[in-house]
Amino acid sequence: MSTQELASTNKVQEVSTSMKGQYTLWQILGIWFAAGAPLWIVAWVVHPILSQGLSPLESGLLWMKLDLAALVWQFVLSMLIVYREEGDIRIASISRRFWLNNPISPRTGQKDNRLWWLLIPLILLVAALELGLAPFINGIWTTLFPFLAETPSRDLGVLFTPEMQTRWVGAWGFFALFVITSLFNNFLSEEFVFRGVLLPKMNGVFGKWDWVANGFIFGVYHLMMPWGIPGNILFGWLMAFTAKRYRTNWFPIVLHNGQAFYFGFLILGLVLGLA
Repeated sequence: MSTQELASTNKVQEVSTSMKGQYTLWQILGIWFAAGAPLWIVAWVVHPILSQGLSPLESGLLWMKLDLAALVWQFVLSMLIVYREEGDIRIASISRRFWLNNPISPRTGQKDNRLWWLLIPLILLVAALELGLAPFINGIWTTLFPFLAETPSRDLGVLFTPEMQTRWVGAWGFFALFVITSLFNNFLSEEFVFRGVLLPKMNGVFGKWDWVANGFIFGVYHLMMPWGIPGNILFGWLMAFTAKRYRTNWFPIVLHNGQAFYFGFLILGLVLGLA
């Protein structure tokens, strides 16, 4: 058998293997609901009750802590699913199941480290989306449905107003809270659930459009912040497409962390008193 025939056979076997154990539509929706429901309850029930009488600053910090608790649950959920399906939660099993590997060329079906360079234009595309297209689309969305506008009690912008700058000097606890929340939000929770647990097993229901469905349910999952659903759908499509095309979830993980790195350096500057 020639090298080309062997590579083709291996690719067919890989596709056949990946089709095994595909989720049903109800399983997909069940995992989506299990991941999102605690966060929705925290956002629309728990936080409004506990934040009564709090200052905007206290309300914002409370939201960050409650948000983190819900995100930790998503990580636990993803680990429970891996354990149920793989029989263990070893690093090797998680990496294989969640596509935590070097990018794979869609042309050859082989790992190609040169594809890492694609992150440069992709990061620029994410920046254009978050700074331009997403705010524009979200603005139209909230104009059409004003009852979905941002809730003032969860506006984290109040934490970074000029008069608050001195408040954060030496506040390493706040910096640690941000770092841990970002770690879960952009990696161990949302990416593990949507691109790790769900995306590899959505092909059986949605076929080649599994990445479209994945990005859509990712956007709608943001019911805790409905003012940003359209922008999050676009962002979800981009992340799911790169993960599916190059069979690696390191691409969406890096893209998802772009905003966190920006705010992380901003907060670090505030804590160090450099702002």
